[in-house]
Amino acid sequence: MSEQLPPFQAPTGTHDVLGPDSALWEGLIATFAQRAYRYGFSLVMTPIFEDVGVFTRGIGEESDVFRNEMYVFTDRGERRYALRPEGTASVVRAFVQHQPTTPWKAWYVTPAFRYERPQAGRYRQHYQLGVEVLGTDDPTVDVEVIALAHGFFREVGLSRVRLLINSMGHATCRAAYVEILSEYLDEHHDELRDEHREGWRQNPLRVLDCKNEACVEVTSKGPMLIDHICDDCRAHFDAVVGGLEALGIESTLTPRLVRGFDYYSRTTFEFAADALGSAQNAVGGGGRYDTLTEQLGGKPTSGIGFGSGVERILLARVAEGVTTPLLNRDLDVFVVDTTNDVSVATLVEELRVAGIATDRAYDQRSMKAQMKVADKSGARWALLIGPEELAAGEVTMKDLRSDDFNPAQSRVARSEIVSTVQELLTK
Repeated sequence: MSEQLPPFQAPTGTHDVLGPDSALWEGLIATFAQRAYRYGFSLVMTPIFEDVGVFTRGIGEESDVFRNEMYVFTDRGERRYALRPEGTASVVRAFVQHQPTTPWKAWYVTPAFRYERPQAGRYRQHYQLGVEVLGTDDPTVDVEVIALAHGFFREVGLSRVRLLINSMGHATCRAAYVEILSEYLDEHHDELRDEHREGWRQNPLRVLDCKNEACVEVTSKGPMLIDHICDDCRAHFDAVVGGLEALGIESTLTPRLVRGFDYYSRTTFEFAADALGSAQNAVGGGGRYDTLTEQLGGKPTSGIGFGSGVERILLARVAEGVTTPLLNRDLDVFVVDTTNDVSVATLVEELRVAGIATDRAYDQRSMKAQMKVADKSGARWALLIGPEELAAGEVTMKDLRSDDFNPAQSRVARSEIVSTVQELLTK
C-alpha cells in the first residue's frame, strides 16, 4: 500500500476564498462595477504579466516595489516579464497600444502580486479594484475620480474613512523642491532610519513616504512640497479641493503624502480607514500621472486614477462592525427527492430556467439526510418529492425559515410549482 502524500497548501501569502465569504467579494465587485458604470467607465482587462519595463519605467527602478517586492521572471523564450504589482501601468500600456478615443475612462478588477511579509489585509497575491481616466488634465476629472471612490466606500458600509490629499507638482517645480529637500536631508541624514541614512540620495521623496517614527520626525520639520509647487499646479490643486468641497467631500491636506510610485504628479490622495487603527490603514489611493504614457512609449497624455484593495476593504468592514450583506446569494428552493425519477431533474431545470435559485441533493440519500443539507443550504423553501407526491403529480412545499417549531407544509400541483414559487418570491 503506497504512502499517502501530504496535501498541498496555498502558497504563503495567498489565500482561498470560498462561499459564503465569496458572496462578499461578488457584492463588493458588483457594487464597484455599477458605480463605475454610472460614472461612464467601461471594464478593461489586461494580462497579469507584462514586459518588466512596463512597471520599471513607471514605478521606478529605485522604488521599494521594484527592488524588493516584484515577481520578475524569464520565460522559455528568454523574455523578461513581471507579474503585475499594481493596476495602473498595465492599463496605460493598453491605452498606448490601442489608442482608444479620449477621454478614455476604464475600470478594472485584477489580482496583483507583491513579495512582502504577509499580514492582515496584505497578501502576496491580493486583489485590486480601480479606475483610470486618460486624455484630460481637467481638475474636474480629479474630483470625479475621488468622488467615485469616496461614494464607493460609503456604499459598502464604511463610515470611518478619511480622505487625505496633496499635490506633488509637475516635473519642473518638483525638481526644484527635491533640491531643497536634499539639502535638508543632508543636514539631518544621521537622524533617519538606517536604510534612509544614505539611501535618501537616490530618491529623496521616498523618505517622505516612510512611516518610521525617526523619518517622520525629521521630514515633518522639513520643507514641504505643497509650499514649493508652481502657480499652475497650485491653481489645479485649489480647483480640486474646491470641487470636493462643493460636493460635500471633506479632505485633509497631508503634505507628506507622495505615494509610492515615481509616476505620480500633481494630485495625490489616499483613503485612510480609522477603524483599522494602524500605520497600514489605507484602503485605497491614487493620483495624477501626466508623464506615464510617454514613459511607456506613447504620446504625452494626462491621466489620473486610483486603486483599492479588496481584502483591505473587507477587513475595514469587519473592523467597523459592518454586517450588511452586499449581495444575496441564498438559494430560493432546495429540492428533496427520494424517488430518483428523471422527472425531478426536469423540475429542477425548469425552476432554474425560470430564474429561481435551486439546488438539490445527490447520491440517493435518505429524506432525513437531504433535509439536513436543505436546511444548511440557506434556501427559503424545501420542495419534497417522494413516491406519494410523484404518483399524485404534486410537490410538498415546506418553509425552512419559518419561526414555527413545526412549520406548515402544503401540497402544490407539479404543473403549478414554478409559478407558485415565483409568486412567493415577489411578496
